[in-house]
Amino acid sequence: MNFDREYCVNKTLAKDMVHKKLSGVCGGIAKHYNLPRIAVRAGAIVALLMFPVATGVAYLVATMLMPNKA
Repeated sequence: MNFDREYCVNKTLAKDMVHKKLSGVCGGIAKHYNLPRIAVRAGAIVALLMFPVATGVAYLVATMLMPNKA
């Protein structure tokens, strides 16, 4: 029994080093989920204004844990 796995896409979540502003986390998230970079960055700024500590810690952790991708 042979199954074609053309529908499987190996996309990894990684920082986007080409379109980065600070560290590339928002650019990497936008690229992974096929969203506009400006929308992800605006969402991050809104989250930073509403929940500053949690968003700041999450961004720092994502910066340290996400691998770089050119």
